[in-house]
Amino acid sequence: MIRAVPELSLAEFNTGSPQARAAFSAELMRGLQDYGFVVLRDHGVPISLLDEAYAATEAVFALPEATKRAYARGMRGYTPFGVEHAKDSGKPDLKEFWQVGHSPAAAGAGADVFEDNVWPVEVPQFQNTISELFDRLNDTGMVVLQALAPELGLTTHWFDDKVRWGTSLLRILHYPPVAPDTPEGAVRSAAHEDINFLTVMPAARGAGLELLDRDGSWLPIQADPSTLIVDSGDMMARLTNGVVPATTHRVVNPKGPNVSRYSMPFFMHPTLATLLDVLPSCRSHAPVPPPITAGALLDERLRAIGLRK
Repeated sequence: MIRAVPELSLAEFNTGSPQARAAFSAELMRGLQDYGFVVLRDHGVPISLLDEAYAATEAVFALPEATKRAYARGMRGYTPFGVEHAKDSGKPDLKEFWQVGHSPAAAGAGADVFEDNVWPVEVPQFQNTISELFDRLNDTGMVVLQALAPELGLTTHWFDDKVRWGTSLLRILHYPPVAPDTPEGAVRSAAHEDINFLTVMPAARGAGLELLDRDGSWLPIQADPSTLIVDSGDMMARLTNGVVPATTHRVVNPKGPNVSRYSMPFFMHPTLATLLDVLPSCRSHAPVPPPITAGALLDERLRAIGLRK
């Protein structure tokens, strides 16, 4: 049997009967446990918005290097090529990216103190398009967590106040063509796990995403451009004591034409003060680690990948 990441219709949860909602939740849990990833269709994010976001992304990364570097402002704005590396990897990833979070002006009650977003004046359509995409993916991530919650013995809206105004980031990624002088062993994104509760990612423009399957082999993830890809991260694994694992994945160098690849993962984080204390339903699964705040775990991971000193 050829394994493939399961594809689910989010409409079954959003508008389905109670039985359809329960079936979606069970399939979501199975997919995250078995693969660490699921593909979502019928999610409500228009393909036209995804196309516009990718077009604006290409325009931003086509700007001169000096122009892009003028927008390097820490965790918001531009991060140059070769800065980030996977945890425990000695080689930088072959990528550059732009990060966007909640606007400080829009932050609601209970929100963390957010940095200002950084927008390139040279590509004016980038701000409106990416801001709308951020909001849409944030809403979608909340729905996915609402679907997952009952499978963990939680009320449907248990995650809502923890993530609505969390430190989530939309990362706009560009993997340039691989240069001839690339160090041996360097790849577009070395094997890693995500830090957060969930990642919600529009299907990338370009191949290369692979997950480490349960038998130790690498499984390519193929998805239609209209779909979203969801995976679970370290914070979810910590909260659930590994019942919902963080799955290792990578982006390999191109095997065909050596062209750019673009992707837009939305990293859904809780607020910094959220306590990652193992859920009652997950305490018999394995030895229970001590509680840790999301902020402390985030700081630990950012230092490990070179984005914080």
